[in-house]
Amino acid sequence: MASTEIPPDDTQIAPVELDESGMTRQEWVYRQLKEAVLTGQFVPGRSVTLRGIAQMLGTSPTPVREALRRLVAERALEAHGNRRVSVPRMTPTKLADLCAVRAHLEAFAAERAMPLIDDALLDRLWQLDSDVDAAIDAGDIRTYLQRHRAFHFAFYDVGDASAVMPLIESLWLQFSPFLRLAIRHIGSEYIVDRHAEALRAVAARDAQALRFAIEADVREGLGSLTEADWRSLEAVS
Repeated sequence: MASTEIPPDDTQIAPVELDESGMTRQEWVYRQLKEAVLTGQFVPGRSVTLRGIAQMLGTSPTPVREALRRLVAERALEAHGNRRVSVPRMTPTKLADLCAVRAHLEAFAAERAMPLIDDALLDRLWQLDSDVDAAIDAGDIRTYLQRHRAFHFAFYDVGDASAVMPLIESLWLQFSPFLRLAIRHIGSEYIVDRHAEALRAVAARDAQALRFAIEADVREGLGSLTEADWRSLEAVS
C-alpha cells in the first residue's frame, strides 16, 4: 500500500448501520462515535466541533454532547474549552505503554478463551483473518481496521468476558486512531499479522505458542517505528 498524505481536515464521520431497536438517540450517537474512533475517522491531534459532529450524523447537538462526555471519560477523546474534541496525540512513550499493556492483557484474554473456542468459532476466526488479508491487499484501511478488531474481539469475547473486554476496548479506543494514521502515512509494511499462528496454537491447544503469537501480534509493527517515522507522523498530526 502506498503511503498517503493526510489532507488539512480529515475528519469525516460516516454513520454505520446499527440495530436501533430499543436504542435511545444518545446511545445511537455514542456507538457511532465509538466506531468512528475505532476506525480512525478522528485524526490524532485534529479537533472537530460538537456542531460539526452533529451535522455529520444528522442529529441535534444534545445527544452528541452526552456521547462525547462518555468517550472523554473513557479516554478515547479529549475535550477543549471551545466545544471541540479531539483524539489525544500519540507519543513514543504512550505507544510503548499501550502496546505493553495490550500484549499482557490480550495474551491473558486469549489463554482464558482458548478452552472455550469450538470448531464453529475457529472457522469464523479463520474467515475473519482471511478478510483482514484481503483488506490489506486491497489497500482498504477502514475495512482492515474493522476486520482486524472483529478478529481480536471475537477471539477474546467468549464465555463470561465481562471483566476483560471493557479494558481491552478502552485500550483499542486509544490505539486505533494512531494505527490508521500510521498506515495511511508511512504505508502498510508495519502491519504484522500473527493471526494464523495464533489460530494454529488454538487448534493444538498450545497455550505457550498462543501467548507468543498474541504478544508478537501486538508488539511488532508499530513498535519498530524509527525516529524519522515519528517526525513524519508528527508533521501530519
